[in-house]
Amino acid sequence: MISVALDGPAGAGKSTIARRAAAELGFVYIDTGAMYRAIGLAALKSNIDTGDVEAVKALLPGISLHLAFENGDQHIYLGDEDVSSDIRTEEVSMAASRVSAIPAVRTFLLELQRGFARESNVIMDGRDIGTVVLPDAQVKIFLTASPEERAKRRTIQLEEKGEKADYETILADIIKRDYNDSHRETAPLRPAADSIIVDTTELDLEQSVNMVVNTIREKIV
Repeated sequence: MISVALDGPAGAGKSTIARRAAAELGFVYIDTGAMYRAIGLAALKSNIDTGDVEAVKALLPGISLHLAFENGDQHIYLGDEDVSSDIRTEEVSMAASRVSAIPAVRTFLLELQRGFARESNVIMDGRDIGTVVLPDAQVKIFLTASPEERAKRRTIQLEEKGEKADYETILADIIKRDYNDSHRETAPLRPAADSIIVDTTELDLEQSVNMVVNTIREKIV
C-alpha cells in the first residue's frame, strides 16, 4: 500500500487539496482532523471543558467513532449520528485544537488511523501524520500558507455559505491555533525531516492541487 502524509497548519487547505488529489490518483482520502473535531464536539455536547484533561479522558471510552465513504466523500459518525457538518464550526475547531493536545486522545485515534493505511492507498491529512501516525509514509508533504492568506480564504469560505465572518477574528484564531498546535508537548505541528514543503500562499486551488499531485507522482513512480 502507498501512504501519503499531508500535514500543515489550520486553514492551509489540506482537506480540499487532499480530497482532490486522492480522487485524481485513485487513493482513499482520510481526514484525521475530522476525528479530532468529532472528539471536541463530543466534549462540547457533554458540557465538558475541553481543556480539562481528566474529564476528556473519562469521556473517551463512551465514544463510538467511525468513518463512512458515501459517493466518494468521507462522513464521520458519533455513534449513529452523522456529524460531518456539525464539526465545521469555529467553536469546534478550537475545541479540536485543545483535545488534540491530550495524549490519551491521540492514542485513542492512532490505531484507527493506521488501520486505514494498512488497507488502502491513502492520502491522510493532519498535523502529525508524517512525524507520528505514518512515519514510514512513502510521500510526506507539509502544506502551508501565510496566516493572512489562510484567514482570507476562511473568511470568503464562510461568507459564501452565508455565515457571518470577521477577518480579524478569524486571523487571531488562526494565529492562536498555530501557536497551540506547534507548542503542545505531544506531537507538535512541525514538518517531518523528509517532508516536501509546499507553500500555497501565491497559488490558487487548481495550482495547489496540481503541485501536490505532481509531487506525489514524482515520488512514487
